Amino acid sequence: MADEDEPIDPSEIGEQDAPPVAEKPYKIVFEANKCFGAGKCAEVSENWKMDISTGIAKPETYFFDESELDHNVSAAEACPAKKDVGVIHVVDRRSNEEIAPDPHGDGTLSVDW
Repeated sequence: MADEDEPIDPSEIGEQDAPPVAEKPYKIVFEANKCFGAGKCAEVSENWKMDISTGIAKPETYFFDESELDHNVSAAEACPAKKDVGVIHVVDRRSNEEIAPDPHGDGTLSVDW
């Protein structure tokens, strides 16, 4: 068990209740606390919806397969939060590499808790 003072490893988010990797090899790690409601994600992805009551976006699903990859990558790349680095992270669960937005260019997770 992790020490409560240690930061959460973003690659572990949601994995306890996740569908099998073979069925849904991609996931979203969403820094919702940094979303400011620009709505760019909802414009480019059918997975993202704006919640009128909160003013922020929310994905309909956090785990998905290859057929839903392109529009979720578009959502991550369109997000202007965090000075255009974005708060939507598309992760390949097989390798724990960030596919998008991947600002470092090396697949390391750019989640900033």
